[in-house]
Amino acid sequence: MQASAETIAQQARKAGNILKTLSDENRSAILFKIHDGLKENAELIRRANALDLEKARETNLTQSLYKRLDLFKGDKFETMLQGVKDVAALADPAGKVKLARQLDENLNLYQVTAPVGVLLVIFESRPEVIANITSLCIKSGNAGILKGGKESVNTFREISKIINQVISENVVSTGVPVGAVQLIETREDVSGLLEQDDYIDLVVPRGSNALVKQIKSSTKIPVLGHADGICSIYLDKDADLEQAKRITLDAKCSYPAGCNAVETLIVNRQMPNWWDVLINLSEAGDVTIHATQEVKKLYLVKLQDLGLTETFKEKVVDVDESVDFDQEFLSLDIAVNFVNTVEEAVSHINTHSSKHTDAIVTENEQNAELFLKAVDSSGVYWNASTRFADGFRYGFGTEVGISTSKIHARGPVGLDGLVSYQYQIRGKGQVASDYVGSGGKRAFLHKDLDLAKVNI
Repeated sequence: MQASAETIAQQARKAGNILKTLSDENRSAILFKIHDGLKENAELIRRANALDLEKARETNLTQSLYKRLDLFKGDKFETMLQGVKDVAALADPAGKVKLARQLDENLNLYQVTAPVGVLLVIFESRPEVIANITSLCIKSGNAGILKGGKESVNTFREISKIINQVISENVVSTGVPVGAVQLIETREDVSGLLEQDDYIDLVVPRGSNALVKQIKSSTKIPVLGHADGICSIYLDKDADLEQAKRITLDAKCSYPAGCNAVETLIVNRQMPNWWDVLINLSEAGDVTIHATQEVKKLYLVKLQDLGLTETFKEKVVDVDESVDFDQEFLSLDIAVNFVNTVEEAVSHINTHSSKHTDAIVTENEQNAELFLKAVDSSGVYWNASTRFADGFRYGFGTEVGISTSKIHARGPVGLDGLVSYQYQIRGKGQVASDYVGSGGKRAFLHKDLDLAKVNI
């Protein structure tokens, strides 16, 4: 019988209260064991994933979601396993002293990082996320309640079964409690858990814009996450052509279904040979160009001059400006617009961007610095592909998600995004009424201590 939402949340709170007291060595030890368990049971996971893929084909799942669902395409499974080990090897994010201040003799104040508590993470399609989030939760001392998409239910169940079996078998040696990571499967479970604000501290939705908006409107629990990944690249008038070609091709084509894939290309009219970038996208990446009328007109003229009209004409369509600059294609399509200045590019991005990741390609340092400061996104790059927006690539081991919020955590959310802080005072029997401001005469020292010498 499925436990109630309140029971699940209470179990998570109990497990989280234990987790945060464990040593980093014990929390890391269980992660290495989980890595080994997943690796040893790869064939079982592969079979489960094959069932999900078969169901996806039968139900005509979109190509972008199908790609996310396939756990054994390329090196995704190996990357998932490596991410577990990478997280285990990272420094403990909890217990770091961020501030140390002597209030008086033998009365010290410390600001110390501490786990958030209980996380409810809701995601779609990508089954490797369960291993990623399990690693981050346990390492940071947080309990996790995970809800995967129905598309990946078989893979999700198998991975969850292996993880919980490993935890159960190693409770005595590591202290990591059963219930540290829990699986839920239905929307009804989610609805009930969104009401458990007494026990759940943070909700992290990973998925469509509709999912994130629905979650935010359905709970009093703080929500951390991003909806669409509407990423843009601006090609400045001083862009290096070869860099522009390589960066845009990678950002669009290496994984078009990713939230960090570029969806909009903004081109300065004065950039020499800008059309070569579009030709390269269509020739090397089979990309369809959704062009504004001006871009389309000039591009077709250049194709004609180069004798390439018949080859690439079908790869140019009219952009729908009411939609295309405000959506994820998640496919081999890109919207293209002209601007005259870096300021116009910034304005376009800040108007249409989802505040995920945006990039400028230029050799002009002044324009680059203006772009980096003015674009209001969680990731802003100079001469680099938007595909670098990823916790693994940032050296976080993996990520619980990418946040476009401005409070608490922003960008790829790794271990540091899963801790908050608390204030600790360590004294020798002092009382506030002895001090100025509470009726006493004793003054505070308020002397900052050298963090390098603090050992608590």
